[in-house]
This record gives sequence, C-alpha cells and structure tokens, in this order.
Amino acid sequence: MKEQSYAKHTKYQPLQHFVWLPLSVMLLLGTLTYFIYSMMKSRFMIENLLLLGIVVLAIIPGMLARMYAIRLQDRLIRTEEQLRYFMLTNKRLDSRITMQQLIALRFAQDDQFVELAERTIAENLSPATIKREVQTWRADHFRV
Repeated sequence: MKEQSYAKHTKYQPLQHFVWLPLSVMLLLGTLTYFIYSMMKSRFMIENLLLLGIVVLAIIPGMLARMYAIRLQDRLIRTEEQLRYFMLTNKRLDSRITMQQLIALRFAQDDQFVELAERTIAENLSPATIKREVQTWRADHFRV
C-alpha cells in the first residue's frame, strides 16, 4: 500500500468521484435545463416534472450510501480512538475533543497520540493543524 502523509492522505473512489458524481451533475443540469426551457416555451407537461423528480430520486441513494458509510466509519473511529487513549493512559478521552479532531488524531502513532490529544484539548487545535503536527504518520487505507 502507498505510504500516507499529510500531503497525500486523501482518498478518491474512482467510480464515486469520477463517474457517478460527474454523471449525476450532468444529468441533473441537463434535466433542469430542459425543464426550464420547456417552461419558457409555455410547454409545461407533467412528464417534464416527473422526469426531474426521477432524476433527483435516482441521485439521492448514491448520496445517502456515501453519507451513511462515512457516518459509520466516524463512529468506529471514535470508538477505536477512545479505546486507544484509554489503553495508553488508563483514563477516558476528554469529551471536548470534536469528531473532526478525533478523526485527525487517528493518524498519530501511539508515542505521539496522547501528547497530541492533550494539546488538542488545551489549545483547541484544528484538524488540519493536528495532521500537520503528526511526525510519524499512521496510515488509514480503509477509509471510504
């Protein structure tokens, strides 16, 4: 697997990002253009409205699938990082750490994780700052 770092840790799903999303945008824009053109020509037909509705309904499941997968992974990351903090310190992780901060903290190796988590609480570090502070990157190749 490729080595990750702050500069190159984002992940693209080719089918999602380069096929489904652009095609969905083009289909929606094309349908909206056709619908508006028909309305301007005073040729409103219920079929045009139904076509627009079908296109929107076809796009929604793809968006929901992505949102649900990311939400589930966020919950798993929260549980894993809380357990990791507890195993390293024998204390519970401070509840002031936000989900986005916790997601950023997951990239820190154990030897830096506790110190960085405590700095995050004390200084309210942004997720981007947390990621930049990680010296030894702990890769996550399973993020959707």
